[in-house]
Amino acid sequence: MSIITNQPAKMGSYSEDDVLFLLKDLSDIKLEDSTVNREMRIQSGQHYSESLPIEYQPPKEYVDLFWSTISEYKRKVALCVGIVAEQIYRLKGKEAILVSLARAGTPVGILIKRYIKSRFRLSLPHYSVSIIRDRGIDENALHYILSKHPDGNIQFVDGWTGKGAISIELTKACQEFGSNHKIILDDTIAVIADPGYCTTLFGTREDFLIPSACLNSTVSGLVSRTVLNNQYIGKHDFHGAKYYRELLSSDVSNEYIEMIEAEFPAIFQEAEGIALQREEEDIKTEFLGMQDVKNIQAEFEIDSTNYIKPGVGETTRVLLRRVPWKILMRDPSSPYVKHILMLAEEKGVEVAAYPEMNYLCMGLIKSVKGTSK
Repeated sequence: MSIITNQPAKMGSYSEDDVLFLLKDLSDIKLEDSTVNREMRIQSGQHYSESLPIEYQPPKEYVDLFWSTISEYKRKVALCVGIVAEQIYRLKGKEAILVSLARAGTPVGILIKRYIKSRFRLSLPHYSVSIIRDRGIDENALHYILSKHPDGNIQFVDGWTGKGAISIELTKACQEFGSNHKIILDDTIAVIADPGYCTTLFGTREDFLIPSACLNSTVSGLVSRTVLNNQYIGKHDFHGAKYYRELLSSDVSNEYIEMIEAEFPAIFQEAEGIALQREEEDIKTEFLGMQDVKNIQAEFEIDSTNYIKPGVGETTRVLLRRVPWKILMRDPSSPYVKHILMLAEEKGVEVAAYPEMNYLCMGLIKSVKGTSK
């Protein structure tokens, strides 16, 4: 095992009792660029993890919609968290180590940790680590966790699934880690929503709005997306991220956690019942959403599936930090897409009806090289 030189970064607005970030603090480094410039560099070959988008600061109407969304769906989110947490506890018990995938996984990992503590009087360790598409998981972070918990059983956590790119990346990373270090890791990813049918450990497979998908760092502990840029990240470093202290006045991360946590006592029994029922079901991971993605890729003559982001969470991300071309919408009247319609109108992005897909919506990224229609 490699020598451990890294320590958890004292970054973000969450309590260290909730999560330890195994990330290198890059807060003092200028990594952001305009969305258009960054998109051009990404589509010309630079990896998306080498830079950061400028954090979108939404207007008051959008923030108001965020709060009304939480108010409306806090019980549903709490139930989905509870179902997943019940399953994790049954599978791994007190040996479980929650390892959330930064950054969308972090608030979910905190909620699962708090649920298990409230329901079973057990405080599980919880870390947040980086995984990057095409570059794998932060192995230095995994070594750190395993050195601290040699008898533990890692449970990876994320917010939701899209077409399954991160699920596939995690499986590949765990296989490589096992091959290189003779340590077997469970590559099952726990999520609130699995509309892509990418995992067996989920709260729901409905493509619904998870409120923490609506905002960026201000609902994720003020931590940026993770960065893997060799200019700043050495061989023995954790992957990097920034702490946006300047956004403290807009931060709602802990308030969001507390609102969902307050719903837990009311859903304990229902969550337990559904989790027990899941044990009797033959749950498959069929990656059903990928067929939708391939159909749309062919129909709209899109160069790469990387330009197609399915589901409410991923479509939101396209509008918040990429250059959107158009939004496909199965049902524009769904309450789960109000914020997407608001963002699309604000940014002047076409919303087109597309009823024939499993997901509620899809975000299509604009080709800035002029190679897609």
